[in-house]
Amino acid sequence: MATGIRDKVAIIGMGCSRFGERWDMGAEELMVEAFTECLQDAGIEKKEIQAAWLGTCIEEINVGKSALPLSTTLRLPLIPVTRTENFCASGTEAFRGAVYAVASGAYDIALAQGVEKLKDTGYGGLPNPGSGWGSLSWLWWPNITAPGAFALLASAYAAKYGVSDEDLKRALAHVSAKSHANGAMNPKAHLRKAVGIDQIMAAPIIAHPLGLFDCCGVSDGSACAIVTTVEKAKAMGKKDFVTVKALQLALSNGTEMGYDKWDGDHFITTAACSKKAYEEAGIKDPRKEISMMEVHDCFSITELVTYEDLYISERGKAWRDALDGFYDLRGGGVPCQVDGGLKCFGHPIGASGLRMLYEMYLQLHGRAGERQIDNPRFGLTHNLGGVPYMNVCSVAIIGKYN
Repeated sequence: MATGIRDKVAIIGMGCSRFGERWDMGAEELMVEAFTECLQDAGIEKKEIQAAWLGTCIEEINVGKSALPLSTTLRLPLIPVTRTENFCASGTEAFRGAVYAVASGAYDIALAQGVEKLKDTGYGGLPNPGSGWGSLSWLWWPNITAPGAFALLASAYAAKYGVSDEDLKRALAHVSAKSHANGAMNPKAHLRKAVGIDQIMAAPIIAHPLGLFDCCGVSDGSACAIVTTVEKAKAMGKKDFVTVKALQLALSNGTEMGYDKWDGDHFITTAACSKKAYEEAGIKDPRKEISMMEVHDCFSITELVTYEDLYISERGKAWRDALDGFYDLRGGGVPCQVDGGLKCFGHPIGASGLRMLYEMYLQLHGRAGERQIDNPRFGLTHNLGGVPYMNVCSVAIIGKYN
């Protein structure tokens, strides 16, 4: 009988490059920057890694279709290396591959790495990104942009719950301002400047009601993790290590587009995925038990709606919780985007999921500097790839080994 992944796999090392417009580096150099930190953190030799997974999304303008760029760049010891791609969950998919591999007993130590190099290509998130996404671009997105799709989500949410335009914009501004305040404290973030709510609300509109500061940017970056079994971590002399509590994935099946039961105000996949993750992790009340989280804030409305899909805010109440500071770093109930989120890191697609886990890992080890949260227990990460009516969702929960 399946028992899930809870406390079967330990994270013994993590690394993260600085995110930004890295004109000085290619994807390979970014991988090396993250891996060097990760290997040192794990305290092992490269030859001990027995298998690896590489997460990248848009291979046409990045590292290519195979996993060879990871193997050759890091000079891995002739081991199995697999490339994964699943839209914005690509990095978390690499992590899932490594985690399941050691949990199965096939390997003792595995590496998961995510990378994306977008800035050199001029890719801004709006044009057709290539044949790999052709079915989406030409069949489903012939006349819509990402800001436009998520603006529809905001409008649907406001209409369903009777939220005024002013209240929604102010709540979204608080979401973004909170992330910028956190990102200003993070030396690895792309954007490191606090921004006030009034400035956010006065910014140009991109797709009503979303303004300039409601949209995350495009960036370059890489992050990685080294994992092993709990038994192996103990044998290595690791103490107070972090384990995977839950790792879930849910993909749209067409319900959102094919039926009239979904009214466009939330993400069906996130609601289903998070429920399974809580069951796997043994969490009964996420509003009280989740210590911190990194969610997929490609747009501020995505983050706001996700508060509810994660069962932390009640339906229709997330905008009030945001205004009340419930998700703020200091004085809040469940701090969100502790490192600045996609809003301040940008979104190098294959790297984002592992970057989120990196912040949770630092926090659980008490190594987050001035961003540090007091006595965190569980850290949650959430990725969402696609659009509200067709998407991929991943939820991971990690925490100290009990």
